[in-house]
Amino acid sequence: MLRLEARPQPSKAMSLASPLIALLLTTIIGIALFALLGKDPVKGLQVFFVEPLKDARALSELSVKAVPLVLIALGLAVCFRSNLWNIGAEGQFIVGALAGGWVALQAQPDSSRWIVLAILAAGLLGGMAWAGITALLRDRFNASEILVSLMLVYVAEMLLSYLVYGPWKDPQGFNFPQTITFLAPTKVPRLFDGLRANIGVLIALAAVGGFTAFLFRTYRGFALQVGGLAPAAALYAGFSSRGALWTALLVSGGMAGLAGALEAAGPLGQLTPYVPVGYGFAAIIVAFVGRLHPVGIVFSAMLMSMFYIGGELAQSRLGLPKSLTGVFQGLLLFTLLACDTLIAYRVRWGAAGKGAR
Repeated sequence: MLRLEARPQPSKAMSLASPLIALLLTTIIGIALFALLGKDPVKGLQVFFVEPLKDARALSELSVKAVPLVLIALGLAVCFRSNLWNIGAEGQFIVGALAGGWVALQAQPDSSRWIVLAILAAGLLGGMAWAGITALLRDRFNASEILVSLMLVYVAEMLLSYLVYGPWKDPQGFNFPQTITFLAPTKVPRLFDGLRANIGVLIALAAVGGFTAFLFRTYRGFALQVGGLAPAAALYAGFSSRGALWTALLVSGGMAGLAGALEAAGPLGQLTPYVPVGYGFAAIIVAFVGRLHPVGIVFSAMLMSMFYIGGELAQSRLGLPKSLTGVFQGLLLFTLLACDTLIAYRVRWGAAGKGAR
């Protein structure tokens, strides 16, 4: 029988190369998938890996999708490094969009452009508050943060639906479930005329630098990671597990909420039932493909954004379902998990020995 035997020392080089190997395997499987669907594999790969990078407009659209993924994945990396499993970033993203959207709805035509800062701050606080529910239940009742954070996603979706179908619905919107279009002063400033790339790009890059310094240059970041790798050692060293719990979840929720506010006041410009598009779940893949490192997250977010855009182009140009995006995301995750398993374990054939029981 086949069995897995732990390697004495996993290869660091292979660990770094694992995401690239996973991407190569995903591409090979994608070629076979296009062929099975009766489509030209070259055109299929082109819409996923060439079209999203071909010109300034394409890169602008890539940034629109990459920014929320980077922000959410940065927060999730802090959680995962702390051995906390926040699976509810999608809900925190939605609540951040709601909180930022509420501030935007209070604006007047003559409001200052500085209201954008209030919108982003509200989104940040909204995401933190939603993640705080998970932290509170874990802290006081030892509830599973996986289940609590995941269930809160559906609560956030219902809250969004209630508001856009009810109190916040645009009275001039022909009965569509949506708020009014946010006024011009509330719109997140764009970086270039004619392109949708906005200051979220600068915020994301600043966040990457800040999280790199936090995780690898500060006492608090060190304490969080020790708690995740060796809880007993962290306890012996006097690090607070309770403090780590609250810090990791609030940071994670805040980043997801900030991403939601940027999305609501940026590309969307209003709130609709379609605010949640899966960024919170896709960011989990982004975090792991990026090896839970802020710089790696930037590249994995760009790759995931290419899958989003490629799925849309495959639908319009090749007549394939948009769900192909999810297929490629899933393939990337599973091939990465397979590579990581083989890095940590070697496959052996034969009966398990006494030491392998």
